[in-house]
Amino acid sequence: MSKEIPIKVLCEMLNVNRSGYYKWKARHGTLNQYEQDRKDLTELLKEAHLKHKTYGYHRLADLIRKETGWVFSDNLAHKCCKSAGIKAKGRKTYHYHKGEEHVKFPNTVAGQWTATRPMEIVVSDMTILKTKNGTKYEWTYILDTFNNEIIASSLSPKTGDVKPYFDCLKTLVQKAKKQTLPVVLHTDQGSVYSSRAFEQAHADCTNLRRSMSRVGTPTDNPIIESINGWIKEELRIDFNLKESNDVPKLIDEYVQYFNNERYSTKCKGKSPVQYRTELGY
Repeated sequence: MSKEIPIKVLCEMLNVNRSGYYKWKARHGTLNQYEQDRKDLTELLKEAHLKHKTYGYHRLADLIRKETGWVFSDNLAHKCCKSAGIKAKGRKTYHYHKGEEHVKFPNTVAGQWTATRPMEIVVSDMTILKTKNGTKYEWTYILDTFNNEIIASSLSPKTGDVKPYFDCLKTLVQKAKKQTLPVVLHTDQGSVYSSRAFEQAHADCTNLRRSMSRVGTPTDNPIIESINGWIKEELRIDFNLKESNDVPKLIDEYVQYFNNERYSTKCKGKSPVQYRTELGY
């Protein structure tokens, strides 16, 4: 149309400033700063998602902020993830009925999980890890709920092996004896945790207090039950557990990563060890 009618006349007809029209024409087809930032952030999110497929947009955003120093909102990260089809690989959730409390070790935590210091409330559980050749490993670990740091870990390729439980307990007792305040160990009512031998193994540690979930009620130990799920997903997807030829070494590397490199929302975007040390513990 501009070949038939001069640009000046067209601009006057449309009530458009002619210099403004030429500026628009010059930048037409190029991205503005917001669009370019969104494009760049989407690419970074895609790269981070390939390495950590179990991460949601909050943790992907935290990871990128730490690595690049770029300041952006979680809302923008969510929009970019949504438009790019980035979704965390999660697991199904289940609902459980409440059971009876243990006669000797009732649930003294009773849902009050806000720890104000390290080693105030620690939790323990065993989870099964499977490899591609069908080998099953039983991994027992103890987690400090103050900063979700793994403070004890032991692995066994034998089904029903009780040694990992006692190895972790030994490490916990050593740490607990250095504490001046009580340490609460919360577990389920598994046969090892309920055994007399396990109780006697920590009898000389007077400031170690026991607490137990109700029978068949994993919601009484929500922190480790939840963490168990996505730890196994990370090991399977991000650390390629099934293809590993040295599972004990892989678990050692994962614990190191989990405590020192893995950014946690609970720890305000820091690793568990960084969070604890920066608070002076």
